[in-house]
Amino acid sequence: MKSPGFLPGVAQALVISLVGSVVFSLVKPYLGTDFALRLLIALSALTYGVFLLRDSPVRVGLVTTVALWSLVSGVVWLIPPGLFLFLLAHMGLIWLLRCCYCHQSLLAVLLDAGLQGASLVAALWALQHTGSVMLSLWCFFLVQALFVIIPDQLSGASDALFTEAADTGFQRAHRSAESALRRLSQIS
Repeated sequence: MKSPGFLPGVAQALVISLVGSVVFSLVKPYLGTDFALRLLIALSALTYGVFLLRDSPVRVGLVTTVALWSLVSGVVWLIPPGLFLFLLAHMGLIWLLRCCYCHQSLLAVLLDAGLQGASLVAALWALQHTGSVMLSLWCFFLVQALFVIIPDQLSGASDALFTEAADTGFQRAHRSAESALRRLSQIS
């Protein structure tokens, strides 16, 4: 289901890190470090999200996705949490976007969440050791580019059991609803 590859992900990481560091350098002296970091996080996540949506063959739900992204982004701008929570909110948006448009199994979604954590650790490590926003962005989005190695569908007993249990529960609820509708139609 995924169309992007690792090399386009590396190219995206390079573009986002270069442009992001320039934007940060231009905005920081005039609007302060905190605002510049928030703007950098929001714009970087948005740019990555646009790359993901552009490369995705799935077109269902694009309007809803853009509306949800805008709503969450707007809320964290208007009610600004701490910088770390602001970052986590945007990472969560990226994760949700990939869950909806790239993965088909629960295990793949969980592996992607682990990849999100690894990218955060890599970015924080780079920022701590170099102090460079560009290298921090580069490390973050370079690790993000690895999401293409997560298989679309993982054949595992846990996924099969989860699907089978959900089908059984759904079928039971469906039969119950049909029975209730029959009873209601007989009363009238």
